[in-house]
Formats: sequence, C-alpha cells, structure tokens
Amino acid sequence: MGDASIMPGVERRPIISTRKVVHISMLAFAFLLPFLTWGEAAGAALLALCFNLLVLPRLGVDLQKRSAGEVAEAGATPWTGILAYPISVLALILLFGRCMEVVAAAWAIMALGDGLASVVGVSWRGPAVPWNRSKTWSGFLAFIVAGSLGSFVLARWVAPSLPELKTLILCIATAIVGAVVETIPIALDDNFSVPLICGAFMFCASLIEWSAVQSNLPYLGRRILLALAINGVFALGALGMRMVNRSGAALGFLLGIMVYMGYGYKSFLILLTFFFVGSVATRLGYAKKAARGHAEGRGGARSWREATANTLAGAFFAILVITTHYQAAFLVALVAAFAEAAGDTTSSEIGQWLTGRAYLITTFKPVPAGENGGVSVVGSLAGLSATVLIVVVGYALGLVQPVTAAVALGAGIVGNLLDSVLGATIERRGLVNNGVVNFIGSSFAGGLALGLLLSLHIV
Repeated sequence: MGDASIMPGVERRPIISTRKVVHISMLAFAFLLPFLTWGEAAGAALLALCFNLLVLPRLGVDLQKRSAGEVAEAGATPWTGILAYPISVLALILLFGRCMEVVAAAWAIMALGDGLASVVGVSWRGPAVPWNRSKTWSGFLAFIVAGSLGSFVLARWVAPSLPELKTLILCIATAIVGAVVETIPIALDDNFSVPLICGAFMFCASLIEWSAVQSNLPYLGRRILLALAINGVFALGALGMRMVNRSGAALGFLLGIMVYMGYGYKSFLILLTFFFVGSVATRLGYAKKAARGHAEGRGGARSWREATANTLAGAFFAILVITTHYQAAFLVALVAAFAEAAGDTTSSEIGQWLTGRAYLITTFKPVPAGENGGVSVVGSLAGLSATVLIVVVGYALGLVQPVTAAVALGAGIVGNLLDSVLGATIERRGLVNNGVVNFIGSSFAGGLALGLLLSLHIV
C-alpha cells in the first residue's frame, strides 16, 4: 500500500473514504439513544436504511472503497457496506434494545474502530498480522484504542449509572473481539460481522459479576486440576488415534478446559459426546466420501479450525456459567450450542455417505451430496438424532430440565436450519468458509436459547 503521490499522474487516494465518513457521521445519532424508546430507535434506524437506499444514490456520492486499507469483498458492490451499516444498527436495536448501552458501544466499535483502523493502516503501515496479510498491527491496535474509547464514552452516555471500571474493562475486551473479527480473512462485509458479534459478546460479558465468581471459588481449585489432567489425557488419546491433528489437539485441550470449568465432568461429557458422535460420523463411509471428493481432509482428523468453529461458542457459555448469576440459562445455551454442532456435523457426514443427491435448502433444486446448503432426508434425520442425543445427555446429567430441554432442542434445530441457509447463500458465493458458517450456527443456537430463557423469564 504505497503512497500514490510519488507516482506522477496518479490521483492521490484519500486516507479515509467517503463511505467511512458517512459511517462515522451516522454515529452522531447514537447520542440520541437515551432520549428514544425502543420503537423510536428502531424506527430511526429504519429511516436511515431508507435514506441510504433511496436518497444517497441520487446525490451522486462516491461510496466506493477508496482507501488502500479497504479491500473489496468478493462479489460486493459499492453499496454493500452502506446498506449493511444501518441494517446492523437496526439488528442491534432489535436484539439488545433493552440494553441500549450495548447498542451504543457496539455501534461505536463498528464506526470508530473500523474507521480509525483504515486510517492508521494506510498512514503508518508496518508489519501485517500473521493471519491476514492485508491487515496491519498498527491498524489492529488503532481499532482497539478507538473502539475502546468510543464505546466507553457512548455506553456511559446512554447509561451513566454503569460502574466506570467494569464498563471500561468490558469495552476494551469487546473492542479486542471486534478487532480480531475485523481482521479475519473473509469476504463478508465487516459491517455485519463486527457489530453483531461485539453486541452479543458485550451483552453476555456484561452479566459477569465478581460475586458469582466468589461463590464458585471453593470448587474451582480442584476443578482446574481435573480439567488439566482429563483434557490432557483425551487430547493425547485423540491425537494418537488420529482423530485430531496437533493443532486440533492443542486448541481442543484449551477449549476443553474451559468447558470442564463450566460445570465439571457434566459439561465436559456434553463436549465428549459431541466429539464422539462427530468423529464416528466422519469415519463412517470415509472411503466412499473420499471417492466423491467430499471427505474431510487429513484422514478425517480435525484441526484447530474445526475445534474453533464447533467448540468456541460452547466454551464461552461454559465460562459464563461460573462467572454470572445466570448459571441455568448458560447451561442451556451450552447444551444448545453443542446440540447444533452435533446435528450439523452428523447430517453432513451421514448424508454424504448414504446418498449421492441432496436438495438446496433455499430452492429445493437437486445438487450433489456435500454441496454447500444441500440437505437430504437421511442426513437430516441423522442430524436430528444427534441433536436429540446431546439434549438427552444434558437432561440425564441434570443440565437441563423438561422445559429448558425443549428450548435447547428447538434452538439446536433452528441453528441447523440457519447453518444450511447460510451455506446455500453466503458460503456458496464465497463470502465465508464452512468454519465461519459452523461457528455462526452453534453461536446462534446458544444465543437463541439464552435469549428465549431470559426474555420469557423461564429460568
């Protein structure tokens, strides 16, 4: 990303594009949130969407990605981001309208963090982050600084009673999450991914209370030792049996510790059941799937990518089990997340093994088995069985009760449907990979279960 001014006859590209200026300018609306009801805020976001869709095109505003730090998404148009921005704001209000400080903070991180990251990334350059050569460490750090400060100011503006230190820590942690998401090398517009993930993370993390941690301290000393020992044995065993590779064993070890810390051996058994079911489904008919070109690589051994996609959401919910006063709700979210992951893995693997034809979930057009977004009857039944199995194990262990088990099951099924829809749409267009879709599916299932339980006061 060189300086265009050194090239004769080449127009200097602005450090910050017009579309970024529009995005940051819209942030001024966030200062009105304390004076608006939930419905009024949603209506204002809808009006902003209509303005961007109907008015801006008639003004001749150049909204293309101009700065060197902005890389166009695959298949995107200059209008993708300018429409994604108000859509994400509207989604934040609809999802977290009862916690407007979360809406304001995630909005600030989206506008200021992303905006300043582009400016600094172009101006200062420097070394690139190892996982995305088009993103620099200077931009990454600028995202965190601007996102932290902006979100803290807006969160406190919207909710002045929030404790300063806790809010600052929460905003910094959320900005770090946003910075990581913004640098992930996917083509999906980050105006979708950054605010929604940041909003969900901040809402859940805001429920953390030191008093909840203190109440669990008597159990955690012994539990961490057991977590280290048991996960070490299983990680080495899975590696020896070639069910995972080294990266999968290492990250699985860390995530397994997090899951074990949630509710001891009971939450760990949920993870173990998912891992066993997924591994068996992967190995069944492997030669036949390999001949069709749909088998998992590395002989079916899972890597850190699969561990992250299928386990990170459940591990996050597990930590919240012991750090919040909503233990029962987050246990249901944990079960729902792993139920979705088990259902998705099993439906895909069994469907590819037993049938050569599937149907695209969005159009029901016949497609080869293994096609993104393709579903089959046999695969769907196998996936449903795996989802039910995880919930039944959770019920047998006392992690869920009859009503909450039904919530976890329903959320897992809906998460599987969403996974297929995303596979048939954004994954087929190359905007995301399968790992991202799997992470969204399991996170959505857990989040849906949590949202239903909290909003309906079931637990």
